Amino acid sequence: MLNPTLMEDPAAFIRRETRVKPVPHAEEIRLHLADEAMSLWTKTEDELGELGLAPPFWAFAWAGGQGLARYILDTPELVADKNVLDFACGSGLVGIAAMKAGAQSCHGVDIDPVAMTAARLNASLNDVDLSLEIADITASELPEYDLVFCGDVFYDKAMAEKVLGFVDRLLEKNIEVIVGDPGRSYLPAPRLTELAAYSVPVVGQLEDNEIKRTRVFRVQGK
Repeated sequence: MLNPTLMEDPAAFIRRETRVKPVPHAEEIRLHLADEAMSLWTKTEDELGELGLAPPFWAFAWAGGQGLARYILDTPELVADKNVLDFACGSGLVGIAAMKAGAQSCHGVDIDPVAMTAARLNASLNDVDLSLEIADITASELPEYDLVFCGDVFYDKAMAEKVLGFVDRLLEKNIEVIVGDPGRSYLPAPRLTELAAYSVPVVGQLEDNEIKRTRVFRVQGK
């Protein structure tokens, strides 16, 4: 097959439509990243035959994920020998950073099957192992992890409410939750303790600027 489609061979599509590049704010990590947002977005819609899709989150290093990755790499004691969850993992960036920093294991979950393929390719590219699952776990039985990372998940009201309910259940079970976010609209700011802040290069076509001030927070209970 000379030119497989996204539905036929997601891995081949990802390799064809992206380039392997270092993450701007975590250059220790390389990912399959898109050069041009709108072109890939259009191709994804065309190949799946569905208009109005969300951006292909797996193809970009979003600000919150970059902030989390940088913080994890700079403070490896946060994840050392722990079992961690990368929630809404997208490209797998945060999970890869956790494994590079010495986590015992990392499980990545996302509802997008293409993201799972991208995360698997990216993990292999960085010589780490991630366990990956296509699922919405927000209403499921709570996972048995020491630490949960959530990057860029407060961009939409419905999503934010669902995630915060999940986070509250985690906190009730004494599972630590760390968030990376550049100040998106539905970030629960009163519940957060800032751990670090960074100025992060991002894709200007998807954000309101090419540099975003992103922060890493610990989520506090109610």
